[in-house]
Amino acid sequence: MRKKLNRNYIRAHDPVSDRLKVADNVLLNNSGIVDFNKKKIDTRDILIRDGKIADIGTIEVSDFNGQRIDLSGKLVMPGLLDMHVHFREPGREDKETLLSGALSAVNGGFTGVCTMPNTQPATDNREIIEYIQRTLSKHLVDVYPISAITQGRKGENIVEIAELVDAGVIAFSDDGSAVPSPLLLRRALEYSRMFDILIIEHCEDPTLAGNGVMHEGFMSSKLGMPGIPSIAEELIVARDIMLAQYTGGKIHIAHISTKGSVELVRRAKAENVAVTCEVTPHHFSLTDQELVSYDSNLKMNPPLRTQSDVDAVIKGLQDGTIDVIATDHAPHADEEKDVEFARAPFGIIGLETAIGLTITNLVKAQKLDIFDAFRKLAIEPYRVLGLDIPEIKSGANANISIVDHEIEWTVDANTFKSQSRNTPFNGYRLQGDSFGVINNKQYAISSEL
Repeated sequence: MRKKLNRNYIRAHDPVSDRLKVADNVLLNNSGIVDFNKKKIDTRDILIRDGKIADIGTIEVSDFNGQRIDLSGKLVMPGLLDMHVHFREPGREDKETLLSGALSAVNGGFTGVCTMPNTQPATDNREIIEYIQRTLSKHLVDVYPISAITQGRKGENIVEIAELVDAGVIAFSDDGSAVPSPLLLRRALEYSRMFDILIIEHCEDPTLAGNGVMHEGFMSSKLGMPGIPSIAEELIVARDIMLAQYTGGKIHIAHISTKGSVELVRRAKAENVAVTCEVTPHHFSLTDQELVSYDSNLKMNPPLRTQSDVDAVIKGLQDGTIDVIATDHAPHADEEKDVEFARAPFGIIGLETAIGLTITNLVKAQKLDIFDAFRKLAIEPYRVLGLDIPEIKSGANANISIVDHEIEWTVDANTFKSQSRNTPFNGYRLQGDSFGVINNKQYAISSEL
C-alpha cells in the first residue's frame, strides 16, 4: 500500500516559488492559438510581460533575452476551468489539500477550479470561504469557492446567501446530496435569483438509490451487487427543472449520467428553462461492464451506466444539451479504496486525466472536433457560472492553457501531483495531455513539475 503523505510535508514543501515560475518576459513561439468562434487555429508568437499579453504576431527574437518556449504543434487556448472539484480541506487533508489539489490542477492543464462544499466542516460560512481564498491567493490557479445550499449540508436550513455572495461564492450546492425538500429548493432558487447566481444539484433520490453501489441493471444482477436505478437521478432532474421553470432561477445539473436525464435537459432547454449541465470524462469513457473487475476505483456516484447512456451523453455533448465537461475530482486515501467494492467510498480523481480522456474518447474517436470538445472545458464553464471568459489578445491578462494534442502517454498515477491515487485509468494509453499553463503572472511546464 502506498504510504500516506504527511500533511505538514505538503505545507512545508509545496510553496508557489518551489513549483511555479514568474511569467515576466516570456515568449511563446509558434503558438497554435485556438479560435473557438471561427473554428480555426492561427500560428502566431505571443509575448508575455509582467503576466500580460504584450504582443501577438511575428515577433523578432534576435535580441530577446527572456524565456523562450517553442510551442510548435501545440494548442494555445483560454485557461481551462474545472467547475467541480473536491479538495477535501478543511477536514480531510490526508486525502487532498488545497495546495496539492491546485498543483494537480496545474499538472492537468487547468488554470481555474471551483471547490465543492462537502468538506468537514461543510463550506457554508464566510470564515471557510475566506480561508480557501487566502490559502490559494498567491497561486497560479484561480479558486472559485462553491458554498453549501443548506447549513452543514443537512438539508434543513438555507445558508446566508447574501453574505456568502459578498464573500465571493460563485454558486451554491449541497453536492453529494440533492436538496431533499422541494420547498427548500424553491426558496433557494428564489433567493439565488436575486443575485443571478447558480444552484448546482447532485440529482439523486436517496430512497430510490438506497444502499446501491453501481448502476441497477443486467450487470448489477450478474455481479450480485445492489444497484442505483436511473430513475433515482431522473426523478430529481425532472423536479429541479420544474422548480427552475416555476421560480425563474438558474439550475445546473452536476455530473449527468443517464439517457433519461439528458433528454429531460434537452426538452427543458427547448422550452427556455434556465438549466445547464455537466458530464465527467469517466461517464463518457466507461460503462458498467467494467465492473466485472470489482475494482473499487470504478465506484463513483453517479455510477457508471450502460453503453446506451454513454451514447446519449455523447449525443448531448454533440448537440449542446450538455454544456460543460467537469472532472468531479474526488480524492480518497488508499486505505479507504483498498477494500471490498461495497465498503469503498464513491469517487475518483480526474484533474490529470481529463485532457487525455477528452481527446482520446471524443476527438480521436471522432465524436467531437477539437473546438467543440475544448469549448466545454475552456469557454462554457465561465459562461455557465457568469464569469468573465479569458481572452488571448494584446493587453489581456495571460490566462492560458497549452495542450499537446498529439502526444501519446500511459497513465501512471504515481506521477500525479494529487495527494491521492484513486483512478481507474492507471495503465491506460491516452492521446493528448497538458503541456503547460500560464496565469496570475506565473507559469508552469508540466514536464518540469
